[in-house]
Amino acid sequence: MKNFSAKQSGPIIIALIVIGVSFFAGFSTGVQSRPAIEKVVALENKEGGKPSTVDFAPFWKAWSVLNEKYVSSATSTTDQEKVWGAIEGLSAALNDPYTVFFPPENSKMFQSEIAGNFEGVGMEVGIKDDIITVIAPLKDTPAAKAGVLPGDKLVKINDSVTSGMKVDQAIKLIRGKKGTEVVLTVIREGKSAPVEIKIIRDTIAIPTIDTEIRQGVSGQKDTAGNPIGLQENGVFVIRLYSFSATAPDLFREALRKFIDSGSTKLILDLRGNPGGYLEAAVDMASWFLPPGAVIVSEDFGKNAPPVVYRSKGYDVFNKNLKFAILVNGGSASASEILAGALQEHGKAKLVGTQTFGKGSVQELVDITSETSLKVTVARWLTPKGTSISFKGVTPDLVVPMTAEDFTKGKDPQMDAATKLLTK
Repeated sequence: MKNFSAKQSGPIIIALIVIGVSFFAGFSTGVQSRPAIEKVVALENKEGGKPSTVDFAPFWKAWSVLNEKYVSSATSTTDQEKVWGAIEGLSAALNDPYTVFFPPENSKMFQSEIAGNFEGVGMEVGIKDDIITVIAPLKDTPAAKAGVLPGDKLVKINDSVTSGMKVDQAIKLIRGKKGTEVVLTVIREGKSAPVEIKIIRDTIAIPTIDTEIRQGVSGQKDTAGNPIGLQENGVFVIRLYSFSATAPDLFREALRKFIDSGSTKLILDLRGNPGGYLEAAVDMASWFLPPGAVIVSEDFGKNAPPVVYRSKGYDVFNKNLKFAILVNGGSASASEILAGALQEHGKAKLVGTQTFGKGSVQELVDITSETSLKVTVARWLTPKGTSISFKGVTPDLVVPMTAEDFTKGKDPQMDAATKLLTK
């Protein structure tokens, strides 16, 4: 092995889960009595930058009809809430589940999630085949303990049917105060009938990393108390649960333990890892790739030239390294970047099932001091130019894992990876 480096860089944009709530469309007050053409002129004169080719007359006519004819419910909607609803509808028109407007309340919730400490059940969801789908339950959270699995399709949240529901709406229903209950009804592969799962919400702290050694531990330990002196068939396992801001440092320390163990066989478990910081994935890939090797590129379409992220060239391992990465339908975003790059450069074999396919980049833009817009600005491409968004990453060795395997504590994917490295 080559010299080990402690070089580390900071994180940048993270692709995060959507949080939000829908309001009915509306825009401003005091204009319903004027002719439509005057309303358009008034809008354009009020603020600059409006597209001259867009006809706002239908919008203002709808505004007038709603104000004149709608019979208000017990809970009225303020004019400002109508403005937020209009922007939310504008975002939804793009048909991108990751482009979302956050009104004040939801913007605060989103910032709480960025901080990594919130109350809920501890799982991430997304849209898969137009259905709210579990990307992954996080380790040691209420969702994981209750038996939620990656790939579970949510058909009901309490009494609310999810058909046609946006991701942000689903998350608002799932999250809640610590100690309260939420009931999820899911469709699960291999089950003929829907499964009902009751979960008690709790404070969620997002985990990052674990290590273990499989097979052949000699009993010796290093100064930190970690096993060393593996037999020839020993396999070192790193389980990475998220690409958090601290993940690169923790991953470096895990690699140091691997080197100290004396093993040449490494399994990186990215199953159920929904992603996180792009720079964390780039930094981790750099331990295995030479300087300048392409890790991922961001395709901005017609808006800007592509941005290519390359290896920092830590490249500490020689050809003796035997390396496998475990992936499944819960491996998304930064997990797919890391796995795809190391697979295409021939550094690791992927074992498991097809990844989720979350290959887009979001930027958070402040709209007002209390509201924000999370907008998709680019798509991620693997080193060979494959879009992660459209198909995810395909394993070299496809090994399914059933709900029965999970229930019985069996792990055929881990077993297959271990056999691959030790045969």
